[in-house]
Amino acid sequence: MGDALVASRKPFYKELKAGRTYLWCACGRSKRQPFCDGKSHEGTGFEPVEYTCKVDGEEVLFCGCKQSATAPFCDGTHSNLPGGYADEPVRDLPWAASDTDGVSRLDSPCYVIRAAATRSDPAPAWWCRTVVSREMGARHMAQFYAELAQGKSPVLASQAGDVVLWIMSGQGAVEISGRSFTVTAETGVYIRAGEAFQVEHSGAAPLALFIAACPAADELSELAAMPDNFDTLWPARTVGIDEGQRHAMGPRYFQMLVDKRIGSTTATQFIGHIPLSKAEMHRHLYEEALIIMSGEGVIWNDGKRARVVAGDVIFFPRKHHHSLQCVSPEGMDVVGLIHPGDNPGINY
Repeated sequence: MGDALVASRKPFYKELKAGRTYLWCACGRSKRQPFCDGKSHEGTGFEPVEYTCKVDGEEVLFCGCKQSATAPFCDGTHSNLPGGYADEPVRDLPWAASDTDGVSRLDSPCYVIRAAATRSDPAPAWWCRTVVSREMGARHMAQFYAELAQGKSPVLASQAGDVVLWIMSGQGAVEISGRSFTVTAETGVYIRAGEAFQVEHSGAAPLALFIAACPAADELSELAAMPDNFDTLWPARTVGIDEGQRHAMGPRYFQMLVDKRIGSTTATQFIGHIPLSKAEMHRHLYEEALIIMSGEGVIWNDGKRARVVAGDVIFFPRKHHHSLQCVSPEGMDVVGLIHPGDNPGINY
């Protein structure tokens, strides 16, 4: 068997019909990409891969590079092929202005929000604001930014489903339905649907955290008492940074944090590093909220651009055309939450 040919650097976006079987070209030689043309694979040792759609209107990304480990679908491998992750030149687009709430709107409903912009001075012991919501344009997730300067937060829960935390700075503990976990800066935390959580502060600096609710919840519920219903089938709930778990994505890399390994089946949290570069414009099939941890950059849409710095959150709707540029020589670190999705390396 010879090597499969790279038919396209990027995957092919398709909307499928229920009950129909599709034959994906595995050899890369078909004239009907991404599908088999019935003859080009003859003598190559490759055979097309069948996929039968079960849900009408299913949106998929068929692999175009023919190197995916999850054929017939894209797994992000194209980003690591020669020329697979290209930089784009900058363009002369208008800058999005920031309003009094720290929101810079790009091509609607994409925006950048400075998470701490509305915090009062002095700040209360517990302070929380909404940074991603259905009212602001999200459909699949909500996100809140909170700071705890002392003591404990209220007992909180999302009536809609799972909750994913990112400890931005500080240290303390998170109690999840009767089970306590010590947390420090740069820790991801997973709370299953039906459970509640409470954060406790320790140390000198405030405990700063992002709270994501998936699917979207208009607000977090405050409970009178902590329930005792921790799901013991999934005992591990915190994930820290592990350089050995990094995945290359061209010159960039990411590490999975909260994902299906600890029970989260539709929401995925990751941490990534972006070197001095500007990615080409692309789209994702998932909704994403991206927290800027360090460094500075520019987020590009088709019609506008906006500056981003540490503490900002970028909200990307599904299938929204965008590019994130890093302008810091030392690079930029980001933490993302995608929903629904399980691989931040897939784009088209």
